[in-house]
Amino acid sequence: MATTNELKNGLVLNLDGELWSVVEFQHVKPGKGGAFVRTTLKNVLSGKVVDKTFNAGTKVETATVDKRTMQYLYADGEDYVFMDLETFDQITVPGGTVGEAANYLLPEAEATVATHEEVPLYVELPTSVVLEVTYTEPGLQGDRSTGGNKPATVETGATVQVPLFITTGEKIKVDTRDGRYLGRS
Repeated sequence: MATTNELKNGLVLNLDGELWSVVEFQHVKPGKGGAFVRTTLKNVLSGKVVDKTFNAGTKVETATVDKRTMQYLYADGEDYVFMDLETFDQITVPGGTVGEAANYLLPEAEATVATHEEVPLYVELPTSVVLEVTYTEPGLQGDRSTGGNKPATVETGATVQVPLFITTGEKIKVDTRDGRYLGRS
């Protein structure tokens, strides 16, 4: 348990049986009436964002979220198997929990897996990864870096928009948050 005065960004709260991460908070002390805390909360599982206001000093239940660096081993049907780098324990994370991160996940890649009471909540990748282009249309003579973009398929099967001069077999850096091309590697 914590009071609303102890809130900070990233803290996970257990409200009505659901886990919510504090995205933003603001202590407000109006000239008239009692102080309160205005928060923006994000549902850890669904990603839904809501605004919620608490009276100052109200007790809220916090949740213990265990974040560990794990190594991705392999896909098992719809699920993904990760290994804890410290204990070598393996856990299976459902495909829905991995979500869009699966587009940038290579075997033996490290990722942060967050769990609450042994239940995987989400998988967090590094902000960028290096992937090899497995197929893209050949560029034409005169293609320049400012000439536009074309789709390229990378080794994970994801499609990334790349500049016209990128060819099959090149390694590129991709932003894992939005799938943007960041440059050659």
